Amino acid sequence: MKKFSVLLLTAATLLSMTLAGCGNENNAPAANQGEKKDKVKIRIAYWNKEDSVKTLLDLVKEKLPNIELEYQFIDNKQYQNIIETQLTAGAGPDIISTNPYTASRYAKLGYIKDISELADRYNDGGKNVYSVDGKLYAIPGISWFEGMFYNKEIFEKLNLKVPTTFEEELALHETLKQNGIKPQAMGAKSWEPMMKSSMGLVMNNFLSKAENKDFDVQYGEGKTKLDGNWNTALEQWTELIKRGYLTEDMLGVDYDQALDEFATGKAAMWQSGPWAVEAIQTKNPNLKFDMFPFYGSEPGAGWLIGGPGVGFAANSKSKHQEEIMQILDLISTPEGQQAFWSDNKGGSSYLKDVEFEMPEQFTSVSETLKAGNVYAPWNNWGDTSNVIEDYGKNFQYVLSGKMTISEALQAIDKKTNELIQGKAQ
Repeated sequence: MKKFSVLLLTAATLLSMTLAGCGNENNAPAANQGEKKDKVKIRIAYWNKEDSVKTLLDLVKEKLPNIELEYQFIDNKQYQNIIETQLTAGAGPDIISTNPYTASRYAKLGYIKDISELADRYNDGGKNVYSVDGKLYAIPGISWFEGMFYNKEIFEKLNLKVPTTFEEELALHETLKQNGIKPQAMGAKSWEPMMKSSMGLVMNNFLSKAENKDFDVQYGEGKTKLDGNWNTALEQWTELIKRGYLTEDMLGVDYDQALDEFATGKAAMWQSGPWAVEAIQTKNPNLKFDMFPFYGSEPGAGWLIGGPGVGFAANSKSKHQEEIMQILDLISTPEGQQAFWSDNKGGSSYLKDVEFEMPEQFTSVSETLKAGNVYAPWNNWGDTSNVIEDYGKNFQYVLSGKMTISEALQAIDKKTNELIQGKAQ
């Protein structure tokens, strides 16, 4: 996932935010209707810094002169706790950035408004994860995805080709290893890389099959289990560990260290996404690189881990519903999507009939994106989607040899069942 910088909000700021509520009385329309009205201040909170939406904010400023948009960055590590505390108090930002899990939670608690009037503009892949009981509660932002970056110069030097199956990927690793080149960097100190790497093969060999199209929804409802279903694919995936391509020492490597290994040519491949491109190029402007997707046992377009990025929701308690909808309406236009994409190049839009030209670093995933093979299983696990962190941590144990695949899956199933039964937080 995207790496976020840390910004600690002071206690005074937090208190101010809570007490301020979702609207600012000072921004209410002037009492004398015959005079020029003040701008309505709309507060939007997001876990990405302002430069990630700067072009979009400029568009709002240009197209909606009646609105003064106040942008509030809150670090992702604290975002949900801060926003939920405010919403519980009947306050909070006017426009709330959400993920599929929090959108579902806030919708059921009545914190965010039904915005189904915008639903027909988006395709199902984007709006389904932000819908509850058939009603849309957040508009999907630009998609995120993660695949395998590779160093084109190393590949060309060794006459290596982009793989088309998982077996070819294993052979690729071995050739690199035999030539004294570290095949793959991984910042497995975080629980996310192991989780995404393992799910890549599951998506290809299990979830993409027609008979399993409803598996994730059923899993979130407690009607099926991972253990007994995902084992075959995951046992195959462990060849990356058994053959020494993913190693225990990676558990002590963080995101920045792994990025450095790839950018400086110390490793030929690194699993990440579009958000890393600028950092790679800053560290090594001359590096030529591309990305390929996760592959399965059979040749095909492959799959990328990903899905709708941020969702923008309307605070149901805001006093400025009309102005909120003006902003959401603007984002839900080709012009709004283009502005959002300008600071998030590499992702794709879920707005119907809107496509963007991909940067050259994603040439080898063009067919994957064209096929729509971008998916994050946990987005369809409903209220149990937060168990994904347990999944990732258990797979760190798999890498260290402290858990088998079956033991890891059984532990995740147990946690999921506890969440469904309301026995776990």
